[in-house]
Amino acid sequence: MVEIGTGTGVSGIHLMRGMRHDGVLTTVDTEPDRQQLAREAYREAGFAANRSRFIPGAALDVLPRLTDGAYDLVFCDGDRLEYLDYLDESLRLLRPGGVVCFEGAFAQGRALDAAHQDPESLTLRELLRAVRDSTRLSPVLLPTDDGLLCAVRRP
Repeated sequence: MVEIGTGTGVSGIHLMRGMRHDGVLTTVDTEPDRQQLAREAYREAGFAANRSRFIPGAALDVLPRLTDGAYDLVFCDGDRLEYLDYLDESLRLLRPGGVVCFEGAFAQGRALDAAHQDPESLTLRELLRAVRDSTRLSPVLLPTDDGLLCAVRRP
């Protein structure tokens, strides 16, 4: 799995709990301090160090270096203005049947209200349309918290 936006490790812990025992989480973040907090959280949650790989840097610099078609899931919780680029990279990274997820798809309701014309709302609306209209994806939008957009990469 690939996680864009390590944060303090909360989502990574949940992702690793859902993985096979030999699965590895590759997590990317621009903040090395956050990655250190996540590394400690993973250890305290009982995960071996070889279950996670931390790559510091901007997602759009790191993702092109990852192996094509090698991942089962890409979880996007980074810069929402880059979500469309993350989608492009995810399509390359995912195996057929793999899943891409975008946290915060509703932007606290702004993405669903045409009156909001800020860059983040516009980008999220474009992402929602791109995923919906893609012939390579089968999407679902979950109304959890701030919205979770997921899509399965079709064979």
